[in-house]
Amino acid sequence: MPIKAQDYSLTGALRDMPSPNWYRTSVDPKAIRALMVKSDHIALRDTLLWLGLMILFAVIAIALWPSWWSAPFWLAYGVLYGSASDSRWHECGHKTAFKTPWMNTVVYQIACFMLMRNPVTWRASHVRHHTDTIIVGRDPEIVAMRPPDLARLCLNLFGIMDVWVLLKRMVLHASGRLHPEEGVYVRTEDHARVFRAARIWLVIYATTILVAVSAGSWIPLLLIGLPRLYGAWHHIMTGVLQHLGLAENVSDHRLNTRTVLMNPVSRFIYLNMNYHLEHHMFTMVPYYHLPALHELIKHDCPAPEPSILAAFRRLLPVLMRQLSYKDAVIVPELPIGATPYGEDADRLREYAV
Repeated sequence: MPIKAQDYSLTGALRDMPSPNWYRTSVDPKAIRALMVKSDHIALRDTLLWLGLMILFAVIAIALWPSWWSAPFWLAYGVLYGSASDSRWHECGHKTAFKTPWMNTVVYQIACFMLMRNPVTWRASHVRHHTDTIIVGRDPEIVAMRPPDLARLCLNLFGIMDVWVLLKRMVLHASGRLHPEEGVYVRTEDHARVFRAARIWLVIYATTILVAVSAGSWIPLLLIGLPRLYGAWHHIMTGVLQHLGLAENVSDHRLNTRTVLMNPVSRFIYLNMNYHLEHHMFTMVPYYHLPALHELIKHDCPAPEPSILAAFRRLLPVLMRQLSYKDAVIVPELPIGATPYGEDADRLREYAV
C-alpha cells in the first residue's frame, strides 16, 4: 500500500520547532582560523576561468552554427551556465569565495540570474537550510521528500520541474507578491528588493525572446535561458548526493550530509562542494580550503564515498526502499576513535539499509 508522506510545508505544524544544537568536531581554533582566510586571487582565477570558458565555447558554437559540430560546444557552455553557476551562487552567497565583498556580490548576482533564483529569497532560504539542515517543516531546500518523487528528480536532470517553478515564482514576485513559504524566512524590509529583481529579469528574458524571434534564430535563447535546462544535469547529479538517503531531523551533520570524492573536472564545476559534510560543519571555510579541512577532521567523520558512481550505488537501493517504507535510511559508519553519534543514531539504526 502507498505510504503517507510527511508534511514538509514550512507553514505547517512543524514550523515552530526549535533549531538543532549542531555537533561539531573539536579542532584547534588556530587551524580553523587559518582555513577561514579568504583569497581574491584564487576566487578570481576560478571565476575568470569559468566565464572565459563560457565565452570561448559560445564563440565556437556560434561560429559552427547551425552545423551539428556546434552541439558539443553548446553542451559544454550549458554545463558551465546551468551547473557551474550553482556552486558559484552557493559560495558567493556565503560570501566566502572572495575576500573583497563586492566581488562576491557581483558573481552572486550573475549566478542567480543564470539559475533563475531570486537573489534575496534564495539567500534567506539558504541561511535557513544551514540553520535547520534536513529538518522537516523547517528546511526549505530538502531535495526529495519521503517517499521520494523519482520522476521529478529525473525531470530535473533537464531542469524541467525547477525552471517551471522558478518561472512561476518570478512572475509572482514581479506582481508584488511572495509565496506563503517565502514569507516565513524573508524579512519584510527585503520584499521590495525581491520584486525589483524579478521585474528586471522578466524584462531581460522578454528582450531575449524578442531578439530571437526578430532574428529568426535560436542563438539568443541558447545563450540566455535554455542552458538552465539542458545544462542542469551536473548540478542535479552532484546536488542530490549532498543529503539524499541520509537522516532527517537529527542534530549531527555526520548523519545527514555526505562527502563524495570526485574527479577534477566535477570538482571545478562543483567548486569542491563534494566536501559537503566539511562545509556544513564549518560553513565559513572557503571552497578552496575544504580539502585541507577534510584532512583535519576526517578522523571524526564517516569515510567519504570514493566516487560519484559509488555514491549512487549506495543511494539508489535506499531510495527504492523509501518508495514503500519512508523510514529507510543510510547510517554511515564512523572510524574507530571518533566521537560516537548521540541518541539520534540509536533511533535510526532500526531503519538502516
